[in-house]
Amino acid sequence: MNAMPTAPQYLVEAGLPARDRDTVLGLWRGNLGQDARMTAKYEWFYLRCPHGEPLMQLLLDAPGQAHVGTASAGRRRLEWRGRELRAGVLVDLAVLPQHRSLGPALMLQQGLIAAAGEALDVLYGFPNPKAAPVFKRLGYAQPAQLVRYARVLRHAGYLRERVPRWLAPAAGWLADRVVACRDAWTRLRSPHLRSAWADQADARIDAVWSGSPKGDDVIAIRDVGHLRWRFDESPLATTRYLLVKRAHDRALQAWFAVQRIDGTLHVRDFWSVDGTDGMAAMHVGELVHAARKAGCSAVSVEMCASDAQRRGWHALHFVERSRRPVFLRWSSPQDAAASAPLFLTSADEDE
Repeated sequence: MNAMPTAPQYLVEAGLPARDRDTVLGLWRGNLGQDARMTAKYEWFYLRCPHGEPLMQLLLDAPGQAHVGTASAGRRRLEWRGRELRAGVLVDLAVLPQHRSLGPALMLQQGLIAAAGEALDVLYGFPNPKAAPVFKRLGYAQPAQLVRYARVLRHAGYLRERVPRWLAPAAGWLADRVVACRDAWTRLRSPHLRSAWADQADARIDAVWSGSPKGDDVIAIRDVGHLRWRFDESPLATTRYLLVKRAHDRALQAWFAVQRIDGTLHVRDFWSVDGTDGMAAMHVGELVHAARKAGCSAVSVEMCASDAQRRGWHALHFVERSRRPVFLRWSSPQDAAASAPLFLTSADEDE
């Protein structure tokens, strides 16, 4: 006698951000950060994204007829050789504790893949390295890594772990003076630039973006509309812009979107008139000068970029501190863009 087929325990269905707001916030509660912060994120990231509503999947516990998990892909615009690509960044996977196992998480991700096949050209994400086998099982490739580089400006705290504590303040002061003099000499020999802080992105950024070379990289579109939503309208962090201009005509040459956290200036995004040919050392030098003047103890930046793009940072003595894998899954593996190099920064994540 043949056994009767059993009904599936879980079902995955498409969610709608406006309709399913309360359901998703309930699933996030206690699972993804502080409730007030996540509510603010939902209003901004899910309901006000200028690139379109995120793709959303909900996990239904069939026997209990209750939603027990969710996952989403936020909309992003990428570009390759002048062609706009529809992208989705993987975000906000949450499954209630009693349902946490590999199966439900896989079902949610498979639901996103199915939805993306019709709506997007590529899905990408920055999962925990421990999740790498799962993403490879789902057909994702790991073509690159997001690398964090840092530059120490005030050395006493850094040296406290490496020399006797009584010696750290004096040694730090001396190191600060030596490094500051070296940076000042480098800056003096560079073309004369001016930099200024701005609280919001403005139209000059569009001129830098449109006039810069994009090369052969797959790259996120960094126009003023995107920056205003990504940073200026975000309720999650305060972002400022360092605008680097030529001294003689004040033409904008480069910009850095930064957030200051515990004395470190974190560069979340950047671009310059040199585009994918690389951020010039003189522009990075202006960033270092402004960070030191603001009293920052260090500068940090994350990027997935070519050797040319990293060259200007290395010239100003930024060193690697850590790296994270980047996973991509193209809806059409035959897409010529799938084999192109990537340019990403931490701004290409969700927060």
